[in-house]
Amino acid sequence: MPLFFASGAVHGATFATQQPGGFTDAQIASIESIIAPLARVAENRLLERTASTLLDTYVGNNAGSRILAGQIRRGDTATINAAIWLSDMRGFTRLADRLPPQTLVDLLNRYFDCQVPAIAKHGGEVLKFIGDGLLAIFPIATSENEREVCHNALAAAHEARAIIASSNPLDGGVRFGLALHVGEVLYGNIGSGNRLDFTCIGPAVNLAARIEKLTSELGRTILASDEFACHCSAQFVPIGEFELRGFGIARPVFGLVEEAIPQNSTAPSAAR
Repeated sequence: MPLFFASGAVHGATFATQQPGGFTDAQIASIESIIAPLARVAENRLLERTASTLLDTYVGNNAGSRILAGQIRRGDTATINAAIWLSDMRGFTRLADRLPPQTLVDLLNRYFDCQVPAIAKHGGEVLKFIGDGLLAIFPIATSENEREVCHNALAAAHEARAIIASSNPLDGGVRFGLALHVGEVLYGNIGSGNRLDFTCIGPAVNLAARIEKLTSELGRTILASDEFACHCSAQFVPIGEFELRGFGIARPVFGLVEEAIPQNSTAPSAAR
């Protein structure tokens, strides 16, 4: 039987019975009487599923669930503890100058494909793509599992680094820099008027951004803050203290044990 949606789309419903002789006339009449309300219910469920899929695609699963639950007021935020992932492609400006637009877009898509599955696999949520940058968080439910979450975030980082190194999507491969930090972030709706963005902000995110900028200068792929590295101490070594722009005192920065600093690199301590 046809299901006519208000949108103009036509779908169908099929009914079957094990009753000998099939449906009676009275049963068919009863089925026909519910077709119109069934169409309304089916259309509403389809719209909900479509909205959920779109929100998951554009803002992430957790954020999408919050938005569908009605948390859409500006300033509607929550303070959460999370491991923060902030990565960036090395040499993107140079590539943008010499690659055709569609080739650049295809490269970015392949580059993000090297990171997003690893982040999701280890419990993270991608919040935002910023040009060639990626912001993700690994929510920490309680202080007891902070160490576990940091190890998960680092496992995702190792996995993404290996995939990028082996994929070689362009001449000489694509390199990326990644900063890992852990701290409190404001997670929720921020924006102007009726144009909002569901994201996370706060000093912890700013610190991750400053540390990420050091990856290129230090010839490192993955850097971490003191707060993050202390949970994975066997895998990190201190590489110096740096005055990061916006932070009053020099902050210690840690690099992976297996990533040696190239001889032509310096360890800058100027404000960043």
